[in-house]
Amino acid sequence: MNNLQRSAQTKKSIMEAATSLFAREGYESTGVAEICERAGVSKGAFYYHFESKEAVFLALIDTWLNTLETTLNDVTYQAKSVPDGLLEMAGMMQPIFENNQFFMGLFLELWTHANRNEKVRQATIAPYRRFEETFTRLIKRGIEEGTLENVEPEIAGQLLLSLSSGFFLQASLETEQGNWGKKLQESIEILLNGMKRRN
Repeated sequence: MNNLQRSAQTKKSIMEAATSLFAREGYESTGVAEICERAGVSKGAFYYHFESKEAVFLALIDTWLNTLETTLNDVTYQAKSVPDGLLEMAGMMQPIFENNQFFMGLFLELWTHANRNEKVRQATIAPYRRFEETFTRLIKRGIEEGTLENVEPEIAGQLLLSLSSGFFLQASLETEQGNWGKKLQESIEILLNGMKRRN
């Protein structure tokens, strides 16, 4: 194993250890020392890759969001139309709601820290802007392909983001309710029915 591979493996071990500890102990109760012990690395190795525990936290969130964004983009761009893609995307959310409670919990912690820390606030805003841009591009594509009315794309994109975020937050808080993916899909269908082009 060369130095580059060892460095990548160390970083991966730190992130896996942090994931496990944040899930079990919570963000506030987990320290850098505990992460290093769990990962089997020195503090020097930790600080070579991350400037703080908060940096690991943000890296975990960013990694998860990038995976989610890639998956959603793949689904919507492979669909035969934008409305079909958005409905397929919403249908995919149920397993995400069910199987990613840890990351959804981390998001709640992220929102809490955002009120007290400007760096965290900016990190919280960034994914919303990315998803809003994605939704706006999809609406523009729907208008161009003739499946959606000529609505204001930015407003429609913001509306889709708000709807999705609201369900995401509610699913994070009311985990026992279930069926959030189905409810999101039905809600987006109602919204799309208002935007679909009438022949």
